[in-house]
Amino acid sequence: MAQRLATEYVKTCLQLTEAEMFRFFQMFVDHQVTLQVKVLENGNQEVVFQDGAGQEIVLSFEKKSGLYECTGSCRLSNTLLANLMRKAVSEFKGSATVNRIYPSYTMVYYYERGTVVKIEEVKGQLLTVIYEYKDTIGLMQQMFQKREVEQEIEMIYDQINHLLDLRNILQEQEEHQQIDTRLNELTHRLFILEA
Repeated sequence: MAQRLATEYVKTCLQLTEAEMFRFFQMFVDHQVTLQVKVLENGNQEVVFQDGAGQEIVLSFEKKSGLYECTGSCRLSNTLLANLMRKAVSEFKGSATVNRIYPSYTMVYYYERGTVVKIEEVKGQLLTVIYEYKDTIGLMQQMFQKREVEQEIEMIYDQINHLLDLRNILQEQEEHQQIDTRLNELTHRLFILEA
């Protein structure tokens, strides 16, 4: 198996409550990672995580609507810190693009709400999709919504047939114009739905 050179967290986004922030810090402390927290005057925090080998991560947390939001990127060569960041993104339902860099290729992981939704392998200019999440529930909902359109089309056909029958029965020119106006509206709606 190839030796990983570095892990790069790009476009990382975590939103934590105060209690989750404490659990986030504790996760690193439990693995002998030292941390320094700088509380800025506006309530924001800058956190420096440092392992025993001298590698460090600097993350800034901006306080927004009662949540601490961390957006940014970092590059790690230490496996411990990389794994802790992966665990944090997963546990705290974060979003991120993570590049796991190897000597001859890069694996790109896309996280949404803490779950890997796509994995790509990049070798030079060649990009290969290794895994992609399929939203089967979403696809089923789309199919159901398509059925709603079919039902509306059937209903419009019924209305058109009823109006045509009514037009044949009625003799007044004014009534014909009203029916023709409504028929025009229904056929336009039908055209939109069938398109």
